Amino acid sequence: MAIQKVNIKGYRCLRCEHEWVPRLGKAPATCPNCRSPYWHKPIERHSVSEARKKVI
Repeated sequence: MAIQKVNIKGYRCLRCEHEWVPRLGKAPATCPNCRSPYWHKPIERHSVSEARKKVI
């Protein structure tokens, strides 16, 4: 028996980089690893100077 590469569609959390294959056909509400409801949105990082500009 030979080893074969198999491609399966799944999801990846953009917060914790966890990958999983869903049981149901619909998109999940949260990441099963970090439980973030924003698993499909990348983390927005701002510098300290940008944060200070918003305050002023």
